[in-house]
Amino acid sequence: MTEDMDEQNPADTGGKTGPEGMSRRQLMRHAGWFGGAVVLTVAGGEVISHVAHEHDKAAAAADDPHALRFVQVSDSHIGFEGPANTDVTGSFENAVGRINSLGFRPDFVMHTGDLTHLSTPAQFDQVKQMLSTVRTERVFVVPGEHDSVGDHGKAYRRAFGANTSGDGWYSFDTHGVHFLALVNTLSLEAFGHLGTEQIDFVRKDLAGLSSDTPVVVFSHIPLFAMYPAWGWTTDDSLQVISMLRRFSSVTCLNGHVHQLFTKTEGNITFHSATTTAYPLPKPGQAPKPVPQVLPAGRLKDALGLRSVSYREGDNALAVKEERLT
Repeated sequence: MTEDMDEQNPADTGGKTGPEGMSRRQLMRHAGWFGGAVVLTVAGGEVISHVAHEHDKAAAAADDPHALRFVQVSDSHIGFEGPANTDVTGSFENAVGRINSLGFRPDFVMHTGDLTHLSTPAQFDQVKQMLSTVRTERVFVVPGEHDSVGDHGKAYRRAFGANTSGDGWYSFDTHGVHFLALVNTLSLEAFGHLGTEQIDFVRKDLAGLSSDTPVVVFSHIPLFAMYPAWGWTTDDSLQVISMLRRFSSVTCLNGHVHQLFTKTEGNITFHSATTTAYPLPKPGQAPKPVPQVLPAGRLKDALGLRSVSYREGDNALAVKEERLT
């Protein structure tokens, strides 16, 4: 579908540092963005993050009617049943309503995986119908591991795989930005995996691009080593990361971890998204990443979506986190 690291091993969070060697204070600062609004300015390959009430030129892109504006939503898990969220359908309907009331019509909406919980045809039909009510020009998706249960993603591709390559990957261009939508959930053992065929696709896809082209990459599982002990990484992602090093501005947006997290490595910034379904524990704060039951009235504080604005020619990207409250 084509249209006109240096890696560090995360430290044991039972000690003084968190994922990727971050101090507890740094980790808590990042966690403090959870449910808040964050603006990220990308200029000359450098990413600067701060709370959204601080004004800068990048944030002005959101007010430009000619700017690119899109929304990322993730991990709706339609079909989930459990005490962590007894109404995931209602939560996703809330997210759709939030998108439709943002005050602008997004150029597109990207769902970064785990659309369903058990990848049944009925669940895919339901989420497809719900996404059709979003007021936007286009809807894009990539699969999560829950969208590939028992069939290597066949039901997912029947529902959403039109005009994609291989197992569902693709790229497109709009407003001077090049977008890659990758699939790293089909060969899961311990970690996410891209595979040789998809990496070759990326190599050919990027070959003709100028190095000053802003690039945005979507995937479900993080492309950086957020927390390998839980499989929150992609084992062959460095092959793609090395191809992205020549571009001045690269942003990688993922789902899977059900919480906000930001990491910058040189010219590349990685943003993990929150969920519309249920929270997962922060890395190392539980034996394994299982749905978390929050106190009454607190669930919506942990759910949200992300809006992104880009004004062509400014080489600036503005990212804002939106709660579902």
